[in-house]
Amino acid sequence: MTEPLLEARDLWLPRRANWALDVPYLALYPGEILTIMGPNGAGKSTLVAILAALLPPKRGEVRFRGQPVDFRHSLTYRRRIAVVLQRPYLLRGTVEDNVALGLRLHGFPRKERQRRARLWMERLGILDLARQSARRLSGGQAQRVALARALALEPEILFLDEPFQALDMPTRMHLLEDLRALLQKAGLTAVYVTHDLNEGLALAHRVAVLVEGKLRQVGTPEEVLAMPADCEVARLVGVETFLAARVTRVEDGLLYLESHGLPLMALGRAQVGERVRVCLRPEALTLWRADTIPRSSARNRIPGRVVTVWPQGALVKVVVEGPQGMRLVARITRPAVEDLELREGQEVWVTFKASAAWTVPE
Repeated sequence: MTEPLLEARDLWLPRRANWALDVPYLALYPGEILTIMGPNGAGKSTLVAILAALLPPKRGEVRFRGQPVDFRHSLTYRRRIAVVLQRPYLLRGTVEDNVALGLRLHGFPRKERQRRARLWMERLGILDLARQSARRLSGGQAQRVALARALALEPEILFLDEPFQALDMPTRMHLLEDLRALLQKAGLTAVYVTHDLNEGLALAHRVAVLVEGKLRQVGTPEEVLAMPADCEVARLVGVETFLAARVTRVEDGLLYLESHGLPLMALGRAQVGERVRVCLRPEALTLWRADTIPRSSARNRIPGRVVTVWPQGALVKVVVEGPQGMRLVARITRPAVEDLELREGQEVWVTFKASAAWTVPE
């Protein structure tokens, strides 16, 4: 098995009176893009600052290529990494001057600085801006300069702390697509911090989820989406339906449940008699007219009444109230809403497959 390029062990750092950063173990492998995801204030930037040797932990260690990082004398390590922050921090001078700045500080010869700077400006689509003042750039252009400056150093690890947060959505998505292509083509190792689910999953080989300073789950995007570790992680990855349930039987990895007086089936790890929450993403639910027999292989079928029909761009959020106050949230297309003639108060069937439902401890 490939040895980790970077490891964090038993990291602990008090940040506020009610919580501290607490990371028992986290590894980064060569050529991997690791996304650190969590809500605002979860400790993501603090964790990256520690991993980049910009902030020492109260307890624990960071190891680079198997060797402990000395936070008091970390210049050697920091010369092998690069960090891109939310704000580009451009200096006076031209775009090329700013891209070559890190190379100059590292003592690279003039010709090599020029070669690398022009190479990465071209790759990031800003070569035509080389002689322009860096102070006259748009937000997206300025962030491309910051990325080119970091990548020109050819770092062994690139840390990106929510670099596109301040940009408008079209600019952000365009930059994200370009960054993904660059990282994959160059086989670079990177840590990407974000609170945006789509942004994080678009880049990641693995995802580390941080909530209130605690590392809740680490896994592939598919694992975290399909099998969240708890309710907080489930909410972060888009789950909007949580059904209280009790396990009545376990058979071949399938949980048989009782929820709000109805029998359900789901996946998960639980024992008979245990109380759990059934997590359902909105796209996992299918709606049917009440006078129609659902033509579906889905083994979970719930009768309900439409409470809300809320258009949200191309999709429509539909909230359905089931038996005993059960609340289910679906997102369907506008044509589906029209075909079903959905309206508030309408009786419907809600169906979902057992494989689309995942249980977490209550």
